[in-house]
Amino acid sequence: MIGISFNQKEFEYDAYTLLKAFFPKEEVQMFYVQEEEVPADLEYLISIEYGEQVHIRIQWGDTLLEGQETYEQTEDRKIRKNKLKQVLYKLLSQLTGQTLPWGNLTGIRPTKIAMGLIESGMSNAQAAEYMRNTYFTSKEKTALAITIANRERELLKDIDYEKGYSLYVGIPFCPSICLYCSFSSSPLQRWKDQVDAYLDALLKELDFISEAMKDRTLDTIYIGGGTPTTLEPEQLERLLEHINARFPVYQVKEYTVEAGRPDSITREKLQAIRKFPVTRISVNPQTMNQATLELIGRRHTVEDTRHAFALARECGFDNINMDIIVGLPGEQKEDVQHTLEEIKKLDPDSLTVHSLAVKRAARLNMFKEQYEEMEFINNQEIMDMAMKYAYECQMGPYYLYRQKNMCGNLENIGYAKVDKAGIYNILIMEEKQSILAAGAGASTKFVFQNGERIERAENVKDVANYISRIDEMIERKRTGIDTWLK
Repeated sequence: MIGISFNQKEFEYDAYTLLKAFFPKEEVQMFYVQEEEVPADLEYLISIEYGEQVHIRIQWGDTLLEGQETYEQTEDRKIRKNKLKQVLYKLLSQLTGQTLPWGNLTGIRPTKIAMGLIESGMSNAQAAEYMRNTYFTSKEKTALAITIANRERELLKDIDYEKGYSLYVGIPFCPSICLYCSFSSSPLQRWKDQVDAYLDALLKELDFISEAMKDRTLDTIYIGGGTPTTLEPEQLERLLEHINARFPVYQVKEYTVEAGRPDSITREKLQAIRKFPVTRISVNPQTMNQATLELIGRRHTVEDTRHAFALARECGFDNINMDIIVGLPGEQKEDVQHTLEEIKKLDPDSLTVHSLAVKRAARLNMFKEQYEEMEFINNQEIMDMAMKYAYECQMGPYYLYRQKNMCGNLENIGYAKVDKAGIYNILIMEEKQSILAAGAGASTKFVFQNGERIERAENVKDVANYISRIDEMIERKRTGIDTWLK
């Protein structure tokens, strides 16, 4: 166990996450010297003291390292946080002999920083230099962040952040729950008799949103989950018809249905979706290696993925995204290469490459002793290979985000052909616009003060609670809209 002691409560989480980036498998415990005694027998201890300086002392067995930086409580909070992370990063890098690709950045939105710097008037070169000097990001990751930030700015140039909004609709059901999943998903078999009741509640929430936001421009619609195509064709039509009746769907810049799981996709469901002005769908294999699919709890086969994708093309969909995950248990570079080769043959319009992130709620983490003999491999070589394949498919990177506990301390990158980028994906990551979210587990973001402030209204995750408490969910949104958007 590694201990971190603080003489005051400030930036504890930032120190913790940076330490975990260097030591992802180690248990970390925090102590406040004002309230509790730090165990004397700790072999690994990081002491952080705030005063006229931020002073950090690392006791690592017989090794002692120290560093400090001037520190004034009157300074801007962001400046103080950067100083702490700079000192800690240098010491941890010295201790381990390692550098991290994203330097001391532990947040999930590095391109948001790059975009902010460019929008402040910096040139690309100035923004890159600032990121390298402030956050110690590698040249490669800095260049990637700057490249994506510029593409995002171009894609969002016609979006009205202040007067517009986006709509998220959550369908929380899945055919089965994957080994690594921590989303608000429920096995369809358990809730099959409640799906229509769920839709009743969901449509009621959508009615409220359409009325409350009628004076604003709706820019994008995203139906996600879970797996929206767990709904039967008539249920899909019921939902999409209701959205058609209540929202200006023909004016939106993008309308996505995340079909997702190939084993949930049928010709009848695709034809139901095609009756409406949906512009973008996804067919997500995660991997094209059958043994891995079986291990992670996916019930579809590799052939199911090929069939579902071909069906979608036959039904006329010309903007299809595919997701893959790098770092799945037991997969080597050659396995990822095989997946990329198979996807290249299908020729999707966009590709999202996820680095596996195992969160607390995932079964993979809850029962990790069962999988401790397996390797979880991701590295820069594999991510570079994925980028090479994307370029060969005429796709360029257009959005990026990171997560905690991410394999290889890397990132998720979305690649897309020209005019096929997912606008909603950028909006939710860059937090430029309010997103009204309906459904169990959905989180509404109220973005205001030019993006400087964000407030949330959360829906309960449990399906039964969502159905029985739908009026409460609506009131949460009403309060948020009245407080933050009016």
